[in-house]
Amino acid sequence: MKQYVFSTAIAAAVIAATGNAAAAEFRLPQFETVKLPNGLTVLLMERHEVPLIAVRAVVKAGAVDDGARAGLANLTGDAILLGSEKHSKAAIDEAFDFRGAILAGGSATEQTTVQANFAKADADALLPLFAEIVQQPGFDAAELDKLRTRKVSGLKQAKESPRQVAGNYYRAMLFGAAPYANPPAGTVSALSALKQTDVKDFHRRYFRPDNAALIVVGDFDPAAMREQVETLFGDWKADGPAPTRVDYGKPLADKPRVWLVNKPDAIETTFLIGGAGIARNDADYVPLQVLNTVLGGRFTSWLNDELRVNSGLTYGANSNFAPMAQAGLFSISSFTALPKTEAALDLALKTYDRLWEKGIDKATLDSAKAYVKGQFPPRFETSEQLASLLGDMYALGVSRDQIDHFTRDVDGLTPEKAKQLVDRHFPRKNLQMVLVGKAEEVRKIATKYGEVTELEISADGFRP
Repeated sequence: MKQYVFSTAIAAAVIAATGNAAAAEFRLPQFETVKLPNGLTVLLMERHEVPLIAVRAVVKAGAVDDGARAGLANLTGDAILLGSEKHSKAAIDEAFDFRGAILAGGSATEQTTVQANFAKADADALLPLFAEIVQQPGFDAAELDKLRTRKVSGLKQAKESPRQVAGNYYRAMLFGAAPYANPPAGTVSALSALKQTDVKDFHRRYFRPDNAALIVVGDFDPAAMREQVETLFGDWKADGPAPTRVDYGKPLADKPRVWLVNKPDAIETTFLIGGAGIARNDADYVPLQVLNTVLGGRFTSWLNDELRVNSGLTYGANSNFAPMAQAGLFSISSFTALPKTEAALDLALKTYDRLWEKGIDKATLDSAKAYVKGQFPPRFETSEQLASLLGDMYALGVSRDQIDHFTRDVDGLTPEKAKQLVDRHFPRKNLQMVLVGKAEEVRKIATKYGEVTELEISADGFRP
């Protein structure tokens, strides 16, 4: 599952038509919350525009829970789809494919999800199968071995493309040994060592009703759906004490640092620059999306204009707040031809410094506000996207107020408030930098930006 430039959670809110688009307000549709006796949280949102239903099971478990077994949550999340104790993977795939339905799953930093989308008429046939794989996955040994082998191969191939792995180095650099530093997909050595028993133990530990939410969005009768959910999930039992959420770590940025990841055959340098960001439930989350749009959140942003359009140093540059439940990161990212490394880094830093040196004028801010308000509603209106929103709200502690006050928080942003938010949330001192490229050519340049630590991209994992 992806980390986003703008989290899909806020974007999944729908627009309520109250006059013209500029005056429209975001409002989260009403939904019902039910708590089953076994502790399972059930969220039911009716939407009768089309005869479709989106179902999502969200478990509070992810890479932060891997410990030394990097990639375990990711492997478990995908292995859920390998069949149940009663039905093989082939039988379940056939049942969904025959009806044109979708079944998917996966794990991220703090949550693991299983999701299905199907026609209203197929709910009675497919919802029981969905309930089976969530509660009683089979984890067939042969299928699990094939899945693990594919994932290990994918990890090896990813290191051939620095842009795919630079973020893992960046997280490890900023979070050190804390759980937030764990690479979601794992490492080759850790993933290769995982056994069927590890996957079963992880499922038993975290997939339990008092650590999960079931979300149903779409065209259904609420009373009938509540009864069906209680029938299918009411006997789900928890084993032992519920897992507790610990401190997953805070970004480390007490001095300027550079991690130089050597890829001897590289002809480009891939880079990330930044530091600490915000948590997903931060009160300033929404206005920061507007400010980031100006800096590097769209094609006409400052960073893309300077590094791509005006100088031709790269094909693209952007910036990103990556928020999680307890903390987050901010980064500027791009890539450039090896001989242009220093020029690109200096221009990126100079452009970033405009936030303080010149600030954001009203015209630029108004353009970004209109862009943000115009982009979200058309993209996030479906039952599937609303189910994703409710899942993020549950797993990441996002309040409904943040969703419903989206338009207010965008409209209320002024150049004066923008300056305050820039000073508060955009890291300026002790910037952290990851460079992935040919160390022999970049080593001297790297020392200009901070204390340098060298790594080999061919080494297992993402730490020194």
